[in-house]
Amino acid sequence: MAQSVLLRQLFQDLRRLSDKQQATILQRFFKTGPGQYGAGDVFLGIKVPRQRQVAKKYQTLPLADVKELLRSRFHEARLVGLLILVGQYEAAKSETLKEKLVDFYLRQQPGINNWDLVDLSAPKILGDFLWRHPDKRGILRDLAHSQSLWSRRIAIVSTFAFIRQGRHQETFQIAKILINDSQDLIHKATGWMLREVGKRLGRPVLEAFLRAEARHLPRTTLRYALEHFPPRLREKYMKIN
Repeated sequence: MAQSVLLRQLFQDLRRLSDKQQATILQRFFKTGPGQYGAGDVFLGIKVPRQRQVAKKYQTLPLADVKELLRSRFHEARLVGLLILVGQYEAAKSETLKEKLVDFYLRQQPGINNWDLVDLSAPKILGDFLWRHPDKRGILRDLAHSQSLWSRRIAIVSTFAFIRQGRHQETFQIAKILINDSQDLIHKATGWMLREVGKRLGRPVLEAFLRAEARHLPRTTLRYALEHFPPRLREKYMKIN
C-alpha cells in the first residue's frame, strides 16, 4: 500500500532526527535482545521531546496513516502515532468520536508493544474514556486476563486515570487479577499504580488493601507500592510478604 504524501513527510522528519549512537543506547535500555521483552524492536534514536514535536506537527494525520505508523518496525514511529492519537482523543468534541478513537486504539494493540508506548497512551485514551463510561469498565478485566503482556499492562496503567480522579476501586480490582502474573514489567506497573493510590488518595486507603493482600503480592509490586512509606512501616509489610 502506497504511503500518503503526509505520511512520507513524517517519516522523512523522523529520519532527519535519527541518531545512530542514541539508537544503540535505546536498544539496550528497552531490552531488544533475543528473549528480552522488547526483542526485535528497532530504534531510530530520537528522544521523546523531539517525537512530541513531530506529533504536534502532524496532529491532524488521518487514522489510516496513524495505523501505518503503529505498524512500523521503528519504535519512534509507533510512539509518534500514539502521541498523535492522544492529541486527537483529547481534542475530540463528542463522546461518539472519543469512542471511535478508543476502539481504534484497542484494535492497534499489537503495535503498542513496549512499556513506554503503553504508559504514554493508556491512561489518556482508554483510562479517560472508561472513567467517563462506567458501563464499559469490563474492558479492563478482559485486558487483565489477556495472554499479551502489553494488554495486561494497558489494563493496570489505564487505572491511573481513575486514581487522578480520586477513585481506587479499579486499580485494586486489576491488581488482584494480576497478583500471580509472571512478568516483572507487570509487577512494576502494578506497584507503581498502588503507590499512586497511596500518594494521591492517602496512605490509609492503600494500607487497607495491603493488610489484605500484602502477603500475596509479588515482592517487586510490594516494594514499589511501599516506596513512600516510612522505613519501619515498609519493613513491616515486607516481612509479611
